[in-house]
Amino acid sequence: MVRIESTQPRKQRKARYTAAIHARGRFLNAPLAPDLREQYRTRSIRVVVGDTVKVLRGEAAGTEGPVDKVDTKKSRIVVQGVSIPKSDGTEMPRPLSPSNVQITKLNLKDPRRAASLGESE
Repeated sequence: MVRIESTQPRKQRKARYTAAIHARGRFLNAPLAPDLREQYRTRSIRVVVGDTVKVLRGEAAGTEGPVDKVDTKKSRIVVQGVSIPKSDGTEMPRPLSPSNVQITKLNLKDPRRAASLGESE
């Protein structure tokens, strides 16, 4: 985890922007739905492609869909069904912050992820 010592917002922002790629995965955590939270005994987990999430904030609030893309560099995720119109009328995927979504269904195809959650295969 990136440990940020300072309480100054400018230094906290700089620490996020200049964090190493392997440490940026920590910024991609999203809270779990209450039933999953109870089942796995954890409050949040990193979002991966294939997870189903529910958007909680913004214009797309209430939309639920699978995660199509995770951008580690920009700390954003793309959810299927969440898009914005361009000036020429075409739809473009809208990147979201992982803090604005809630994970409702986990993608447990990765055995390491399932093992870290205590799933037995």
